[in-house]
Amino acid sequence: MHRAGCQVYFGKNIRRAQHYQEKYSEETGFMKIIEGGVTAAKGFSAAGIEAGIKKSGKDMAMIYSETPCRVAGTFTTNLYKAAPVKWDQAVVRGCQKTDGSHVAEAGGSDRTASAQSEATEDRKETAIAQSEASGSIRNPGGWAHVVVVNSGIANACTGEEGYGYCRDTAVKAAELFGIRENQVLVASTGVIGQQIPIDKICAGIEAMKPMLSENAAGGSQAAEAIMTTDTVKKEAAVQITLGGKTVTIGGMCKGSGMIHPNMCTMLSFLTTDANISGELLQRALSASVPDTYNMVSVDGDTSTNDTCLVLANGLAGNAEITEEGEDYQTFFEALNEVNTRLAKKMAADGEGATAMFEVKIIGAESKAQAVTICKSVVSSSLVKAMIYGHDANCGRILCAMGYSGAEFDPDRVDVSFESAAGKIKIIENGVPNGYSEEEATRILSETAVTAIADLKMGDQSATAWGCDLTYDYVKINADYRS
Repeated sequence: MHRAGCQVYFGKNIRRAQHYQEKYSEETGFMKIIEGGVTAAKGFSAAGIEAGIKKSGKDMAMIYSETPCRVAGTFTTNLYKAAPVKWDQAVVRGCQKTDGSHVAEAGGSDRTASAQSEATEDRKETAIAQSEASGSIRNPGGWAHVVVVNSGIANACTGEEGYGYCRDTAVKAAELFGIRENQVLVASTGVIGQQIPIDKICAGIEAMKPMLSENAAGGSQAAEAIMTTDTVKKEAAVQITLGGKTVTIGGMCKGSGMIHPNMCTMLSFLTTDANISGELLQRALSASVPDTYNMVSVDGDTSTNDTCLVLANGLAGNAEITEEGEDYQTFFEALNEVNTRLAKKMAADGEGATAMFEVKIIGAESKAQAVTICKSVVSSSLVKAMIYGHDANCGRILCAMGYSGAEFDPDRVDVSFESAAGKIKIIENGVPNGYSEEEATRILSETAVTAIADLKMGDQSATAWGCDLTYDYVKINADYRS
């Protein structure tokens, strides 16, 4: 979304974010990092257009799979859940009625996941037929064909009218593609409290259908269309081998402000041609999110619209993954790699930011302890301002660690800073060690800075990502709606 005041930082921020993203294009062990995003996997196409929802720029995106996809998702924990979040939760759980209302599902997600892993096309059609006969058409086991996304308006705090527009969006897409409306996922991002212009949404869906492309350009256009205050598109993709078959996982996300996840404060869309049961697809996503998107903080605000969706169409042709064996672990690690890369790109592109800030807690007694301290440090406004000023004010990091709520011995802690310019220890056994201020400033002046705190209590660790806090963050958010 174009906003007055944003021009102040965009040029510098774009160069910094692009430089950071270019650093991550290598091969990693058993997986190959490839170019692309949501269209990298077989059978997926995408498009992005300017539908007139924002004042300027692309503002609608679509992802389509030529075959039905198993779908998994994680969503915001904010009590104010946007209408698209509620719609997608129901689709993922396989309990969306065609009138747009929710169907109570006894047994919850475990029962739904089990149904996913056992479903075949025959059973799927049988379930649909039975539901049609009873007047309540369900999406058996959480299957999807299409994702429709708009930027500019969040469709949050919009009541029944806003939820009705989700259904209208799904109905329009279903009519055009000859599918059921409960196979359509929707997402929105932008200003809270405004109704979406459903006429423009429906016109946008019609315009995008013939524009869908399986090449990288289609995915890139979609990634651009979901941006709001983002300065760069955020895409990632990897390839692995499962049972002799090449499997691809690609994704795109948006997120620049209102980033403090508890699921994930942003929109993220992942596609894969892997053949994997719905149960294990959800398990893999749910296991990845806590160490990736949930470890990003730009400003401490958890959004109403947080959504992360992964669609798997099975076109790679690998034997279906139905248990947690070697293939599942390989798939999980590849999915986690894509999520990690997208999470870092969000952190690097925080609103008004000039530097990505990474926090590593090592030597912790437990994973929970490390995560708690990590999040406290990376979220501290004083620490973030310190990073912006290239000032090694070590007391701010110790303070943030101390009020985190985690128990540790302050007198044993070591703290270091690291960047492309080098590494320097500033705290040893809880006190400053007489470090060189000039050297510390030089290290903190890079576009990516890491703070490492060693608790000397065990072998557990955690990593969180954020960015510095600048004048421009305030400028952008002081007139967000203008």
